[in-house]
Amino acid sequence: MDSVLSPSDEHLYLPATVTRSAKILIAGHFGAGKTTLVGSVSEIKPLRTEELITEASTGIDDLAGLPGKTETTVAFDFGRRTLSPQLALYLFGTPGQNRFTPFWEHLFHGALGALILVDTRRLQDSDPVLGLFEERGLPFGVAVNEFEGAPRYARDEIRQALALDDDVVLTSCDARNEVSSIHALIAFIEYLHRSRRLEHLS
Repeated sequence: MDSVLSPSDEHLYLPATVTRSAKILIAGHFGAGKTTLVGSVSEIKPLRTEELITEASTGIDDLAGLPGKTETTVAFDFGRRTLSPQLALYLFGTPGQNRFTPFWEHLFHGALGALILVDTRRLQDSDPVLGLFEERGLPFGVAVNEFEGAPRYARDEIRQALALDDDVVLTSCDARNEVSSIHALIAFIEYLHRSRRLEHLS
């Protein structure tokens, strides 16, 4: 892959060299860091549809282990990143709560795949998300978002806990960090290239 371009105001419009684009979903369970990752890598001001978490969500949204979370995505996040002079990624962050799952059907349309964020403190919450992508047959990679204070496990242990096939990309990142998050995205995009799913984007 060509070197990553640095985000700036100059990237409000795509450079003339860009000839291909890909829609990639940033998915994951509630509180996994999807909005943070889209915001950290987007070269344009990201579109966010966050609302304050109110008492109405009591008993519906599980905030265990998320003491600082006060907002939640109710539709989707949107950002863009030019990965090479020729290729731009359009990033769509999915809502995390189960009650918004029906909206995912709209986001699936036209997507080439997804990078799924997981939190080792809530690994079991990833099962429904992984199941959705497996049912759709949409390729995905998994990135462990390394929250401060969260337990660290060997990748083989995480792969086993999530019942991931050997060919599923498994990496880690700090969703707050631009470079770390881009590396996770690149790992997934390179997988799509190797599997020829991005052959038409070469």
